[in-house]
Amino acid sequence: MQLGYNQQLFVQKVREALARHESKFAEINQKIWSEPELAFEEHSAHDNICELFDSLTADGYQVKRQAYGVGTALEVIYTRGEGGRVVAFNAEYDALPGMGHACGHNLIATSSIAAFMATCEAMTALYSDDFGFTARLLGTPAEEGGGGKLNLIDAGAYKDVDACFMVHPFPVLSGAPDLLSSSSCSGQYLANDKVSVTFTGKPAHASAAPWEGVNALDAVVAAYVNISLLRQQILPTQKIHGVVLRGGERPNVIPASTTVEYYVRADTAKTLKPLTERVVKCFDAAATATGCTVEYEWAPSYKDMKINRPICDSYTAVMNAMGYSTIFDSAGQEGGLSGGSTDMGNVSNEVPGFHGGFYIHADGVNHTPQFTAGAGSEEGFRRSLYCAAGMAVVACQVLADTGFAAGVKSDFKNDT
Repeated sequence: MQLGYNQQLFVQKVREALARHESKFAEINQKIWSEPELAFEEHSAHDNICELFDSLTADGYQVKRQAYGVGTALEVIYTRGEGGRVVAFNAEYDALPGMGHACGHNLIATSSIAAFMATCEAMTALYSDDFGFTARLLGTPAEEGGGGKLNLIDAGAYKDVDACFMVHPFPVLSGAPDLLSSSSCSGQYLANDKVSVTFTGKPAHASAAPWEGVNALDAVVAAYVNISLLRQQILPTQKIHGVVLRGGERPNVIPASTTVEYYVRADTAKTLKPLTERVVKCFDAAATATGCTVEYEWAPSYKDMKINRPICDSYTAVMNAMGYSTIFDSAGQEGGLSGGSTDMGNVSNEVPGFHGGFYIHADGVNHTPQFTAGAGSEEGFRRSLYCAAGMAVVACQVLADTGFAAGVKSDFKNDT
């Protein structure tokens, strides 16, 4: 597919902007990668990104720290003229316990920062001051656990957004096509319920008087077996997995309190609800069988991803025109993994959203130390900027092309 004249101009100006600021992008990428921080504790990442844009306020960037009442969220706004459409870019920057940026959120942040700046500079270079538009960079903490974007949704961060963009890195798998990126991986992103379950029994001496106790560890074992049996009767698109967070204190004390954490996933929020109810019955049954009480602590639920076809089609065409091999991947199987969840799914149900994938060479899959190393590589950084170019060009289309923007909005409203 050949790009239109305006798209070609966007490509030229976007690439110029990315080249002009490449050293800044490389620096912020390494700062985030080398100092991994967990959910809602991303203080250094927050401050480093804000300081980057503090140095650019003369260029028109407005920086808001601790945005929308969230301590490690941020917002950078660039506005020209009166009115016009609004695009947003989500920057994630939380890491995983014990293995750093094993999902490559440093690259997500870098690509969104780069796409945001390139969009602002390209639009400013190509349109007069009275052409109204707004671009917004949102720093969204706690994607790995805590659902920072849900807090931003509730606070109104996306209420006037015409399109929201981000990309996510994945490993290049053996035997997969030699791709740089995919324009959508909806099949990868499942609706997700997360729960911490605590069983409470009664302590006793495990050898001298075990009959005096109520064993909370037995409840954990019973629940684990129940759920393992349930797995035989669920759909291939449904996932259930958990860990024991606390199983007891000493072998000679009947455990009086135990805790497990479980994730329940399904292809849509609608199909997730009945599956979660079945899982809860497994916990309830374990408590009843062992004489324990049971308490539930629910984390924010993530929705499945909603595709916007016009954005995906345009991104695919733009990336391929720039020489970056890209496919439209609605199933999430080409060159990547399936079965994950993200709070970007919730955003995509609020406004037209784009959550593309790009592939880096790593010796392990996401959530492994080997992927952490790949996320810190020079090649990973380069590939994040290639995708930033694609996002920026499509964002410029949303801002400048009324017909394209109308198609994006219509697809979002009509999609069921």
